[in-house]
Amino acid sequence: MAGPCPARLQGDVAAFTAALRSLVNNPQFSDVMFVVGQEQRKVFAHRCVLACRCQAFRGMLSQAPVGSQDSSSSVPPQGPFILGNVQPEVFLAVIEFLYTNSVTLNSHIALEVLTSSVEYGLQDLCKLCVKFIKDTLSVEQVCEALQAAVTYGQLDLQQHCLAFIEGCTAHPGVVVCWQAVVRTQGFRELSDVVLARVLRSDRLAVDELDLVQAVREWAHVSSAVLERPVPEVAALPVRELRLPLLAPSELVTLESYNQQDLLIPVENIAAAWRAHALRKGSGVPSRLCRPRRGTRPRDHHRHLEPHAK
Repeated sequence: MAGPCPARLQGDVAAFTAALRSLVNNPQFSDVMFVVGQEQRKVFAHRCVLACRCQAFRGMLSQAPVGSQDSSSSVPPQGPFILGNVQPEVFLAVIEFLYTNSVTLNSHIALEVLTSSVEYGLQDLCKLCVKFIKDTLSVEQVCEALQAAVTYGQLDLQQHCLAFIEGCTAHPGVVVCWQAVVRTQGFRELSDVVLARVLRSDRLAVDELDLVQAVREWAHVSSAVLERPVPEVAALPVRELRLPLLAPSELVTLESYNQQDLLIPVENIAAAWRAHALRKGSGVPSRLCRPRRGTRPRDHHRHLEPHAK
C-alpha cells in the first residue's frame, strides 16, 4: 500500500514578508551590528538571516573575533562591523532585500545599490537594480549608468544606455539634447574606454564638429583630475573622431585649437587632409569616413561615402 503523498502548501506570502520586514534594522533580538557611512549610523541585523542569504556575509560573520588566540573559535564576532564607504540608505536597501527578497529604490541610490549587489554577489538584487535603472533612465544619469554597466559587465544595461544616448540625440533640437548629456557630471567622469565606445556609434545624431568639441572639454577635465597630459588621457576617444568628415575650413580651425592643447595627433589631421586631397579616404579606416546619423552634409562627403561601403 502506497504511503501518503506529501504536499507543500503555501501560506500568506504578504504576511510572511511583512513579518520579516519588521525585523529590518530592528535591535530587538538582533545579534550583530554594523556602523555604516561617514555618519556612523548603527544598523542592526540577525546573523542567521544574513548568513543564509549571502555568501559574503556568511564569510564575514564566521571570522574569528579580532584578537582571538584561537582562529577556530566557535564564538562568532558580534561586531560592530565598520562599513565606512557605503551610504546607510544603500546598505539598508541591501539588508531589506536579504530579509524580504524585495528592495525599495530611488534614482539617488540605485547605482550604488547595484554596486553593492555586485560586491556582495547578489545576482537577483543586481537584476532588480538594472531593471529599475532602465525604467527610470534620464539624461542626467545615463552616462553614470553606462560607466557602471561597463565596469560591472552588465551588457544589457550597457546596450540600453547607448541606445538611450543615441535616441536622445535623435529628438528634435539635436544640439540641445546632446549638450545636455555633455554637461552632466557623468559625462565628465566617463573613462576613456567608455567614451570611445560611445563615439564608435554610427547612430549618434550629432555632428562631428560637436563631438570634437565634447571630447576636447572632456579631455581637459580628465587631464586636471588625473594630472596627466591632455593627449595622453584622450588617446582612445580621439581615435574614434571622424576627422575626414570635416570641411577644409573646419580642419583649419581645428588645427588652430590643436596647437594649444595637442589633443589630436598631427598624423590624424594629416590623414584627414589627405582624404580631401585625394578625394577619397585613402589610408584612412573606412569607419572614420562614414557619416553618422547626425552628421551635417558637406560637399566632399560624396567622395567619401563610396569608400565607406
